[in-house]
Amino acid sequence: MLDRIVALARSVGRTATGRSTGSRAARIAVLAILTVLAATAVPVILMLRAPEQLAPVALDPPPRAGPAAPTEPGTPGAEARPAASAHPTTSHPAETASPSSAAPPSRAPASASAPAPTPLRAELSIDESALLSYRAAVTISNPGTAPAPDWTLVVTLPRESLKLTAVTGARATRAGATWTLVPDDGGQVPGKGSVQVTFRVAGALVSAAPTACTIDGVACTGLPD
Repeated sequence: MLDRIVALARSVGRTATGRSTGSRAARIAVLAILTVLAATAVPVILMLRAPEQLAPVALDPPPRAGPAAPTEPGTPGAEARPAASAHPTTSHPAETASPSSAAPPSRAPASASAPAPTPLRAELSIDESALLSYRAAVTISNPGTAPAPDWTLVVTLPRESLKLTAVTGARATRAGATWTLVPDDGGQVPGKGSVQVTFRVAGALVSAAPTACTIDGVACTGLPD
């Protein structure tokens, strides 16, 4: 490459010198161009002809991986820790209502005690008598003010062969010669009021009259002698 540049410079010089009519300014310009070309080509030629003389670029050797240090038994390894929050939260204790602001416990109104039930009374009467049967009525009265929904009337006949028939105002069951009567759907005794139970007995009154009568264990009045 250097030989070509030198030959080109010589050719340009001969051409510039051979021309008698060229101006001096043109010769100076040609010489300046040749000088710039020569100054640029010399370093390039030196680098191409002697690349081994250039200073090599020093590179740092890669780090050598050494053996891992043994971990002593019982020594915990490094553990990843969670990143601390930039804004730590502050826990506030829950507010509790002061005892003075708590609503007072409600008190159930004292209920008036119910009046004690008054014992019922019963009166037996024979309102119809025939030769072979008779009809009896028992009037149950309530002297108290509270109604009496439950009661038990017990009538005892002299013989088991005798029966109560046509019963009204109660439901009747028997056990031998004893008949038990309890209220039916309308048998409640109102306060200061009364109800009536009627029945018929097949038999003459002189030999088949009831021998006992009670209302809730209290003896009836009006039994025949």
